Amino acid sequence: LKAPKDGPAKKQVQKRAMQILKQKKMYEAQRDRTQQQQFNMDQIGFTKDTLVDTKDTVNAMKAGLKDMKKEFKKMDLGKIEDLQDDMADMMEQAEEIQSTLGRSYAQDDVDDADLEAELAAMEDDPSLFFQAEESGEADYLSLPSTGTGEASATTATKEEALPSAQPA
Repeated sequence: LKAPKDGPAKKQVQKRAMQILKQKKMYEAQRDRTQQQQFNMDQIGFTKDTLVDTKDTVNAMKAGLKDMKKEFKKMDLGKIEDLQDDMADMMEQAEEIQSTLGRSYAQDDVDDADLEAELAAMEDDPSLFFQAEESGEADYLSLPSTGTGEASATTATKEEALPSAQPA
């Protein structure tokens, strides 16, 4: 399109363009006011809904508190404490029973000095570790007794009877 030359036609087009621009601005302002009104209405509705929800929450809290008070009246703290004490006593009695049932009947007191001497003997002769494996006995049955600091006669006989295993 060509731009009109200066003259009455151009002025007419400019006048019409100015009217259209004014009308556009007016419609935009009207649209903005309408959007603001809609936003305000939405905010009012949201606030109303929030207040209703808050009221319902407060009512639920009141009802819950009332129910809790009613239930607490049914409970006796003294009875609960007595129940806890009884439970503690029962647990203590059960522990005593378990301790009694777990007692060993033929266990001699083991002296730490004897254990240290036995360990020293095993360090001196590592073959003592392997004798039980060869004979099929448990390790603790074939180790020398250190009550007197010397190997017992049964251990000595076993040592003589079995070939000594050398560690790899």
